[in-house]
Amino acid sequence: MKDLYSLKTSLSAGNMCMKRLEAMGLAAGMLTAGAYLVPRSLIEHQVLPISLTLIFVFLAIWRLFYYKLQKTAHFKSRIVILGTSEEARKIAEHLQGYHSLGYEFKGFIDDVYDKPPLGMLPPHILGYCAQLQEIVEREHIDKIVVALADRRGKLPIETLLACKLHGVEVEEGTTFYEQVCRKIMLENLRPSWLVFSQGFTIAPPLCILKRLVDLFLTVLVLLLTAPLMLIVAILIKLDSAGPVLYRQERVGRYGKVFAVLKFRSMYHEAEAFTGPIFADKHDNRITRVGRVLRTMRVDELPQLFNVLRGEMSFVGPRPERPFFVEQFAKNIPYYTQRHSVRPGITGWAQVCYPYGATAEDAVEKLCLDLYYIKNMSLGLDLRIITKTLQIVVCGKGAR
Repeated sequence: MKDLYSLKTSLSAGNMCMKRLEAMGLAAGMLTAGAYLVPRSLIEHQVLPISLTLIFVFLAIWRLFYYKLQKTAHFKSRIVILGTSEEARKIAEHLQGYHSLGYEFKGFIDDVYDKPPLGMLPPHILGYCAQLQEIVEREHIDKIVVALADRRGKLPIETLLACKLHGVEVEEGTTFYEQVCRKIMLENLRPSWLVFSQGFTIAPPLCILKRLVDLFLTVLVLLLTAPLMLIVAILIKLDSAGPVLYRQERVGRYGKVFAVLKFRSMYHEAEAFTGPIFADKHDNRITRVGRVLRTMRVDELPQLFNVLRGEMSFVGPRPERPFFVEQFAKNIPYYTQRHSVRPGITGWAQVCYPYGATAEDAVEKLCLDLYYIKNMSLGLDLRIITKTLQIVVCGKGAR
């Protein structure tokens, strides 16, 4: 799969495992189909499962060794950041905060290095933009990340091209930030980057396959949780007055409003006097049973019927209420782009970011949602579902 054998690309253990599973799944499917469609093939039906198991085990051992080897000093990719913008500082902070990424941050290059911006970690700037090639040669740089706030008349195109021709990677700050942080940076994000960057291509075959997987998982989970849902319905009726199910308007794909279904976890008509507000950690509107349901995420189970009706997907950006969507769309750029796919019961933002109740939280979640939309795949969906199960078991982040 892509990037598995690139010495200049660092993958986390989770991403490497998912890519390995994708490759093994594809190979297993092709081999199984070949073995049964062509009975006279050289592959014995009894040998196939054993072979696939042994291959997976040996690949896992090799990948663990390779992963450890890539983190050593000899295999680390030395990076310099061109610019001292807010984007540049965010990238530097992330590189220094996560040493396991396989990168060695050497410093900044900018023409304003005599007055380093406050909060830069660390404030060591290697020199001027005109000294770029000299610094690259002296520090043995492997990658240049371009993160200049204003590139007009400042971008050393000829020097960057010369460095690239000598084997040094040159990458835009926005693209590198996405690769390292697994989210998209909204600051200084240009519409042209969204248009011309790889991704954001939702092919019809992927949509069909994703829908089939949604239907299969939904039916399977409904069959497994039917007894639990019956018990929950009885407990809700015994705990407080009101309906078992709670219907709430949410904004779905293409901005279409639909009624999301949830087990009622608050007192009946809890927002009659407050209006639409986010749930607080110690919200007194939540019932005793509702607090347990929210902790275990059981209140979300009725949304499986929304998936069956085609209003939601198993994985996707969480649907938001029209009241908040209207507010966020006015103040947050590209916010409506999250409505280009079906909303999900769980999503990349939900497994990577805690519950948020502010505009700043909405911005962070949008960065993660845009990353999911840009890189949407069944492999990423599987990773999100796996992380969701871990969160449900541990009961983290609920309100």
